Amino acid sequence: MSPPDRRTSLTGLALMCLLSSATAYNYLLVLPTIARSHYNVGSALAKGLAAAGHQVTLVSPFPLKTPIQNINDLPVPNILKAMSGDLDSLLKKSEKPIIQQIIGFYAMGLRITEALLKEPKIQQLRKSNQTFDAVISEVFLNEAHFGFAEHFKAPLIGLGTFGAISWNTDLVGSPSPPSYVPHALLKFSDHMSLVERVINFAFINYEYLFMTLYYLPQQEALYAKYFPDNKQNFYEMRKNTALVLLNQHVSLSFPRPYSPNMIEVGGMHINRKRQPLPQDIEDFIKGAKHGVIYFSMGSNLRSKDLPMAKREALIETFGKLNQRVLWKFEEPNLVGKPANVFISDWFPQDDILAHENVILFITHGGLLSTTESIYHGKPFVGIPIFGDQFLNMARAEQNGYGRTVHYEELTAERLLAAIQQLLQDPHAKQLVNEMSARYKDQPQLPLERAVFWVEHVSRHKGARYLRSASQDLDFVQYHNLDAMFILYGGILFVLYCLMLFIRLVWRALQQFFMGRQAAQPKQKRH
Repeated sequence: MSPPDRRTSLTGLALMCLLSSATAYNYLLVLPTIARSHYNVGSALAKGLAAAGHQVTLVSPFPLKTPIQNINDLPVPNILKAMSGDLDSLLKKSEKPIIQQIIGFYAMGLRITEALLKEPKIQQLRKSNQTFDAVISEVFLNEAHFGFAEHFKAPLIGLGTFGAISWNTDLVGSPSPPSYVPHALLKFSDHMSLVERVINFAFINYEYLFMTLYYLPQQEALYAKYFPDNKQNFYEMRKNTALVLLNQHVSLSFPRPYSPNMIEVGGMHINRKRQPLPQDIEDFIKGAKHGVIYFSMGSNLRSKDLPMAKREALIETFGKLNQRVLWKFEEPNLVGKPANVFISDWFPQDDILAHENVILFITHGGLLSTTESIYHGKPFVGIPIFGDQFLNMARAEQNGYGRTVHYEELTAERLLAAIQQLLQDPHAKQLVNEMSARYKDQPQLPLERAVFWVEHVSRHKGARYLRSASQDLDFVQYHNLDAMFILYGGILFVLYCLMLFIRLVWRALQQFFMGRQAAQPKQKRH
């Protein structure tokens, strides 16, 4: 038996022993966004908790395809209407300046937040007599939803499906020094130039002011409207988050500091055992003498919505390749489709990337897609559009197993060059395999770690001992501005007094010597 198989068997045995004596808890899991990738992360946690014997009430826009034991599915599809326009215009928004994108991003969050809170099913849930041992809420511009925790008198656990960003790091006081922690919406790595550090610092301050003065007060109004009986004010509620599960892992990103109650569980959605592919896809992949390239722009962006010029650039590129191409295309027919291209509106991405004959991934650079590609040891070309995709691709380029082709610069020549660079560079394959090995070398699977920490918070009634004292400090205290004012102000005051004393002594000495000089001529005349 191989080490991974042995570890899986031992883990399964340990889990069975644990379940035989463990206490079953009851959880409320809120996943408000209609991004399927975010849902995949949250639903993986729901399934893991259910498999461990716990009851989970799952709130999301997507109903379960088949019932799952221990999961009470509570779909709220009306959220789709609140966000559908935003997803339809993603390509147009990506062409706008980053500041405008931010404003639109936060406005979308406010719409999602209220759309869920005014759902009849959710109103019934709030009025019910149910009790929960913890409330787990996705952290994605939906801060008013955190009010469910106090409403049900349960600890709040955040689920950062987006990776580390101020929305979730601020909940537990994880420091984010702007000198080497780039904002997730910028294109920088952790080794920034002076100009990049200035831009990063300015952008972080802009977002802080925007959130503090404009965005959070509106979430506070929603919190007060839908949770009028909650005793904690909105800002205290945010700072009393017990735990944040972060869809990230240090081997896949940049080293950065975290508070002890921010736990990395990146990749918990990945299938550890590849499932059989549909026969037509399996035959297409196996019949590729030069390997297969998989192309998908994720669950939110549709290839059929690409402008004709971009679509033609893709068709021209793929037609020049010796490799076969699987293209996630949302219409049954593609005019000009090359013979080496297989199109479908859906592919089992995780299982395709796990196939030994798939050699390259062309992606939008989303966190889940890049994580899956690294896990399965596939280099990738990224065409980032929005959000953290630019940062994910910056990491991939810095680590040597990714190439970026910016959407506005997408041409057949640029894309073909990026593909050939990775295919002809054995070092890229070696680097991504090394990264994959580092990621897999963990003492427990990410899902097991997530389940453990959720249970830990439940067992210890919110695990207040993990809470950082930074959460009790205001802006001035946290940044030691008052202490610096006293220290440096005191030093300046002492130096000022010293200079004043020296000046007074100097003047006194001048007057003394001038008096003596004036007295000497008079003595000689006598």
